[in-house]
Amino acid sequence: MLWIAILASFVSFLDSSVINVALPAISRELGGGLTTQQWVVDAYLITLGSLILVAGSLSDLLGRVVVLRAGLIGFGTTSVMCALAPTADVLVLARALQGVAGALLVPSSLALITSNFDEAPRAKAIGQWTAGTTVAFIAGPLLGGVLVDSVGWRWVFGINVLPIAVTLHLLGELRARDVRKEGVRIDYPGAVLCVLGLAGPVYALIEQGNYGWGSPLILMPFVLGILCLAGFIWREQTAQRPLLPLSLFSVRNFAVGNVATAFVYAALSIGGFIIVLFLQQVAGFPATVAALALLPVSIVNILLASWFGSLAGRFGPRWFMAFGPALAGAGYLLMLASEIPVNYWTQLMPGILLFAVGLSATVAPLTAAILGSVSEQQAGIGSAVNNSVSRVAGLIGIALVGLVVGGKLDLDGFHRIVTVTAVLLILGGIVSAVGIQNPRKGPAGRTGQGAPTHSTRSQRIFRPGP
Repeated sequence: MLWIAILASFVSFLDSSVINVALPAISRELGGGLTTQQWVVDAYLITLGSLILVAGSLSDLLGRVVVLRAGLIGFGTTSVMCALAPTADVLVLARALQGVAGALLVPSSLALITSNFDEAPRAKAIGQWTAGTTVAFIAGPLLGGVLVDSVGWRWVFGINVLPIAVTLHLLGELRARDVRKEGVRIDYPGAVLCVLGLAGPVYALIEQGNYGWGSPLILMPFVLGILCLAGFIWREQTAQRPLLPLSLFSVRNFAVGNVATAFVYAALSIGGFIIVLFLQQVAGFPATVAALALLPVSIVNILLASWFGSLAGRFGPRWFMAFGPALAGAGYLLMLASEIPVNYWTQLMPGILLFAVGLSATVAPLTAAILGSVSEQQAGIGSAVNNSVSRVAGLIGIALVGLVVGGKLDLDGFHRIVTVTAVLLILGGIVSAVGIQNPRKGPAGRTGQGAPTHSTRSQRIFRPGP
């Protein structure tokens, strides 16, 4: 059971971490430049971010094993479609379908753990699940770089088939009873409004460089998308069983924490996207070497995240959430020293290390503050909402890249993007400093009701990157 959950999530997280390395090779073969690169990332995130909440409801309605199997088959099929795509348009369509399948994987895989393990074993299982996703984030870029430099970018997608086949075999051997909940209703109108509301503005932001803001091809999708987003909010206020329970946002730490999440995770997506592209397309690094550029972030996170999580458990998350993003933003500002020719060790490495320390101080306290602000019964939907916010923030962040860069990535464009990334991180820290409240201490020095321990809730779905 645990290995099924780990492998199912591993595939989704691996695909998210590996794609940036392949983008220059994809645009060289299929054309389209920066616009194609943005769409390859964002087509996946549009469907993934907007359908994660639907996937949770589907798991309750149809059963977690059924939904997980459908997600695995869908992800495998669409991965093959991506690998064989003859044009950029076909690849973007396949990536959008892959996002639909990905939305079925992560919530269902974690639900298998939460429904089949009791308290102490559950905490251990979630920790092992988190370790598996961490391996995906570390191995993904390096694996992608090796594949791009050796057999080509198409194998970045083709490699998904093997772990999916293994997971489907294990799932076939599973004898666990698939539990379905009674009375579950899915808010399909809300889901449609959410997808359209995200797709319209993202299309406008990416394509405005090709058509201009005055073109009806840009203005109409943008306006219609904004109207659909407004309709989605109205729908969620009036629906009997909303996808997004807006009442959660009446809880201060949940609301403020998700605003901070939006700033921080938009910055993470932009930064990871642009550094790998810059090193390959401007600095001339091979894909494998460029993939190693952000490896220190994962290593530092593994070494320090648990320690910072423990400190936040003792002293409260507020100031870790404030100074962590500010430190990470300062790391990106250090990268403004980069020039041509690029010296990674002196121009980028110091900023990446400072960013890594700041990120490590942020992630666990941020997760604990958000999920610790809601009841245990709402932890599942709270985690799903927070995960969706982080994905949507990354989606919008990538869409903004072309607007900031100006259509072509060069040294000046890289400096502008680095500055925007730093500002977003610092804004996330400011929001946290002003809005987050530390939980009250009980008589024994323990945090008050609803405050989680780092070993449980802070290990839920909360990972950097698309």
